[in-house]
Amino acid sequence: MDQSSLLIIGANGQLGQALQGIFPQAKAVDSEELDITNQEQIESFDWSNTKVILNAAAYTNVDGAETPEGKAVAWKVNDEAVGYLSGAASKHDLLLVHTSTAYVFDGKKPVYTEEDETNPLGEYAKSKAAGDLKAARTPKHYIVRTDSVIGEGKNFVRTMLGLAAKGINPTVVADQVIRPTFTSDLAQAIKFLVENMPDYGIYNVTNEGEPISWADFTREIFKQASLNNTVTDTTYAEYSAGKEGIAPRPLNSVLDLSKIEALGFKPADWRDALKQYLNKELQQ
Repeated sequence: MDQSSLLIIGANGQLGQALQGIFPQAKAVDSEELDITNQEQIESFDWSNTKVILNAAAYTNVDGAETPEGKAVAWKVNDEAVGYLSGAASKHDLLLVHTSTAYVFDGKKPVYTEEDETNPLGEYAKSKAAGDLKAARTPKHYIVRTDSVIGEGKNFVRTMLGLAAKGINPTVVADQVIRPTFTSDLAQAIKFLVENMPDYGIYNVTNEGEPISWADFTREIFKQASLNNTVTDTTYAEYSAGKEGIAPRPLNSVLDLSKIEALGFKPADWRDALKQYLNKELQQ
């Protein structure tokens, strides 16, 4: 595969940086170079040397999307812009790889497959679900649905390490269950799809391993980092009580991985991925 025919959108985000790492010859753009919310820019862009669009751009401030300003941006980036990209991909016969989220579900099931119906709770989730529908209109498309992404940039692991360094023992939600996704594995899954070209459609991608609550995930972070900080459990309802602008979130966002694993891609256990991540973080 000629990497120069790939276009990475959202190059400076956590996933965008990981994609640049495994596709070093790909063209990578951020919002200053290509404003995907501007339909004219998308239509006038030179697509002649592009065969694959890797859309890693998203508005991901879940609580921020509950504000009027954030809601407007979320819908522009997560929905309208995907429609423009889908239009360009359809017109120029390109493959669109679009990144989605487990937050399109309501969290009432223990695990979600690619066939489950969406029922998004907050504005961020609703905008992403709407964008998925537009991505799916593209004749050649992969929608990569993921959860709890951790890579280069602001993320949960770095936030918890920062609190620990200040001597803070955090109180963390214990009834919201996830399976973390490290961008190293997520980017490799996208590479697997692009290189092997299985049937078009939705593919769930997170790390493997036992699902875990945010509170227990924090304990594992501290344990692997050899920190003595403690974690106090709270419920999501208790955490949100009395706070304005807190978005509703699914209490379970675990994704079934059997579809992509049946094709031969098996991501690392999240505990092993965390160990690798912390080895890099703690050496800096």
